[in-house]
Amino acid sequence: MFETAATTLDWLGVIVFTVTGALVASRKEMDIVGFAVLGTVTGIGGGTLRDLLLGSPVFWTREPAYLLTCLAVSAAVFFAAHIPQSRYRYLLWLDALGLALFAVAGSERAWQAGVGATVAVAMGVITATVGGIIRDLLGGESPVILSREIYASAALAGAITFVALTAAGGPRELAVGAGFLVGLLVRAASLRFGWALPRYRPRPGRPV
Repeated sequence: MFETAATTLDWLGVIVFTVTGALVASRKEMDIVGFAVLGTVTGIGGGTLRDLLLGSPVFWTREPAYLLTCLAVSAAVFFAAHIPQSRYRYLLWLDALGLALFAVAGSERAWQAGVGATVAVAMGVITATVGGIIRDLLGGESPVILSREIYASAALAGAITFVALTAAGGPRELAVGAGFLVGLLVRAASLRFGWALPRYRPRPGRPV
């Protein structure tokens, strides 16, 4: 099951993102079925779209254990979500961890499929962000990707780091570790210090 770094990252990312989906369900006071649905679509959403775009077999159809794990994790959160005092705080930090994991996992899966560097980076960003988007939309939350802090850019930084080191012939362990750390640190710093990209500001148009 854990034969490759990509598989390991997939599993960790699925579990972490499933927890974030279930935590949103707890904030909305859903029943256990709601937990299962929100947790599962969050855990496998990004990877599903990645595999469909790459024309590869969807990972959880080949390994149904992913689905069972999502259900088990969602059920566990249903009974334990009351324990942390600030569920939203945990949600944000777990989401940052899942983002970094999936940015690298998605890029590595795409790289193994034989695509170019640009597409591999794009697949990393898609894998890292789509599950969270689905979670927030279904949970009636403001999508984290639209927050003022850096979000998708953190996934982009992690994916670029991984692909650049891999393309340069660096060891896989180095590329995976560096990509993960860059993505996590950028997102963590944005949460801690409120980093944000410049935003559009309205200004007078030019007369014709």
